[in-house]
Amino acid sequence: MEKFERKVWLSSPTMHGDELKFITEAYETNWMSTVGKNIDEIEKLVCDKVKCQYAVALSSGTSALHLAAKLAGIKPGDKIFCSDMTFSATVNPVVYEGGIPVFIDTEYETWNMDPKALEKAFEIYPEVKVVVLVHLYGTPGKIDEIKDICKKHNAVLIEDAAESLGASYKGNQTGTFGNYSVISFNGNKIITGSSGGMLLTDDLGAANKVRKWSTQARENAPWYQHEELGYNYRMSNVIAGVVRGQIPYLEEHIAKKKAIYERYKEGFKDLPVKMNPYDEKNSEPNFWLSCMIIDENAMCRQVRGENESLYISAPGKSCPTEILETLASYNAEGRPIWKPMHMQPIYRMNPFITVEGNGRAKTNAYIAGKSIDIGADIFNRGLCLPSDNKMTEKEQNQIIEIIRSCFE
Repeated sequence: MEKFERKVWLSSPTMHGDELKFITEAYETNWMSTVGKNIDEIEKLVCDKVKCQYAVALSSGTSALHLAAKLAGIKPGDKIFCSDMTFSATVNPVVYEGGIPVFIDTEYETWNMDPKALEKAFEIYPEVKVVVLVHLYGTPGKIDEIKDICKKHNAVLIEDAAESLGASYKGNQTGTFGNYSVISFNGNKIITGSSGGMLLTDDLGAANKVRKWSTQARENAPWYQHEELGYNYRMSNVIAGVVRGQIPYLEEHIAKKKAIYERYKEGFKDLPVKMNPYDEKNSEPNFWLSCMIIDENAMCRQVRGENESLYISAPGKSCPTEILETLASYNAEGRPIWKPMHMQPIYRMNPFITVEGNGRAKTNAYIAGKSIDIGADIFNRGLCLPSDNKMTEKEQNQIIEIIRSCFE
């Protein structure tokens, strides 16, 4: 097989032309600041799409999560339950406010926070009052169970829907299940502004606080009056123009992402692998990234350090390191699964709760030789596949053949 002439990306922006029209409008009307029509319009459009009451456009999903952490009342020393298998941007804002993340292990059915582990966490730390839930790779988590547990323990739910815009659970859009929810328009997301994010809520008071905090907490006075700490977190009207041009194409992007997922699923049906799962009865992902996990008995030997990895090839077997290196040699981009937070050097000493574990921090947990650290297991055996909307069927078919060759 020949190397791809152009790089096949994991997930790059897909532009349509309308974006330039709204950027130009901002330029020609001289609204090149953090106020303007584009910002007003995308807040309305997202509310209409997601069916939330209020949306506040911010500079990033991370800034939205930070202000959600402030809304939730996180104080220095507070323990906060967080999804473990995610990007660090989910967790870092908790620490910005002085909180101590307590990581909740993953479950195999959706690759999201395990409700059983969450319930166990409340038994160990009954004082916790905030839970941060992620919908990984655009797949909704076990929302009903997690919301019921939060309600039982009177805990605020922060919903990180950064990767899942357009996904739904029991007919309702993600971004509506948390007390405070967050979406992202980062460059690789299903809808992009090159950057940017939003905080979503049905609480007018919360929305008004976020608008104030995100503009340096200026008071309503004829001069610059400040009575609390503020931030420069408001979205640019230029960035909002890109988002405004993208929003009408959300369903089209989702349909293309789903087609990519289905082609991989069909192409791998006789390989010892499975695609990233979802609850087919209750949820519809946005299929942002197609991922796969290799069956345990089909894994070749693989060792990962902090910055490097090694593997030993074996007939009929493979591993994420081999597949990712092989894809790269053909000019195609894959990625490892998010390395769980409890395995990260910065958070390695934080509490980590598994269903079977004892609640202490650990890199791996085993009972009778079987891993019970589910996030670490998925990280070890899983990988993210090229999922770019602009990838042709021919290119995807070649990627499928490249991966199949790794198991020969």
